[in-house]
Amino acid sequence: MTLGNKKLGAKGEAIAVSFLQSAGYRIVERNYRVRLGEIDIIAEEGGYLVFIEVKTRTDNRYGSPFESVTQQKQKQLSKVALEYMNKLECHDRPARFDVVAVLLQGEKKTVSRDAGIEIMRNAFDLCYDNG
Repeated sequence: MTLGNKKLGAKGEAIAVSFLQSAGYRIVERNYRVRLGEIDIIAEEGGYLVFIEVKTRTDNRYGSPFESVTQQKQKQLSKVALEYMNKLECHDRPARFDVVAVLLQGEKKTVSRDAGIEIMRNAFDLCYDNG
């Protein structure tokens, strides 16, 4: 990942956090990283523990941000989420995966009114890799 992409991703995550908080999410962790990978945001909302992947783009040239959360990415996020839940011993707690898409436009790469930010709640189910 290039430095430009890292900055773009960090900006998108900051925008996503503000958006999520205004939507009633309580942010628990940001950039939770273990050897298996990283989850951008872990939050609580409506009694759920929510694992959130943020995808930031400047255009839809390569498809929508939601499309970039492939089955392989879902498996990786699932593994990290399970490790997090093991660490906190909270397996009985309802959990879900949300994806936040941030589309930044213009010279200053800001969120435009017509593009902006979208959330897909319960975007995918826990994925197991039996291999």
